[in-house]
Amino acid sequence: MQNLNKEVDRYNLQPKKFIMWLFMISSIIFFAGLTSGFIVYSGDGVGKTLNVALPQAFIYSTLVIVLSSATMHWAYLQTKRLKFGNQRLGLWLTLLLGIVFIVMQVYGWSVWTNLGVFFINSNATISFVYAFTFLHIIHILAGLIIIITALISSYKKLPNVINLFRMEIASIFWHFVDILWIYLYVFLLLNQ
Repeated sequence: MQNLNKEVDRYNLQPKKFIMWLFMISSIIFFAGLTSGFIVYSGDGVGKTLNVALPQAFIYSTLVIVLSSATMHWAYLQTKRLKFGNQRLGLWLTLLLGIVFIVMQVYGWSVWTNLGVFFINSNATISFVYAFTFLHIIHILAGLIIIITALISSYKKLPNVINLFRMEIASIFWHFVDILWIYLYVFLLLNQ
């Protein structure tokens, strides 16, 4: 146990986790501000509500991201059990599902644009939806970078403490973007 503590201290991993938590908290504050702006704008009068249905692709992308959260958790558990082949499989599946999520979000945008519902229009609630989804995709891309880092680490002969730490960071962040999307999607459903 003492050797493990020395190894963890040697790599000084806790400050990195703290920075990730700060980023997640600031993201929560940022999205809370955006959703508050949406509520204030849409409550200001007639014609300012979200008067167009959300694309069906958003419900499917929600299911995809929930599934990706399950594959990420499975990969994390496999890492703790030292089953690195399963860890890699879980990470590859999560990476693939994350990409599918982005594709489905972009497809949702294309459905709207084909209907003539654009980012710039007279109803800013629609612009908010585009902004919510775009900014969430940026968070997904950050999560995919973290997953790729964990995946690369799983193929290297690094100390297990680093491999497990990167998996923990990837898992926490990925579950965060999952919960963030569910919040945004439910918020938009309740406000359309």
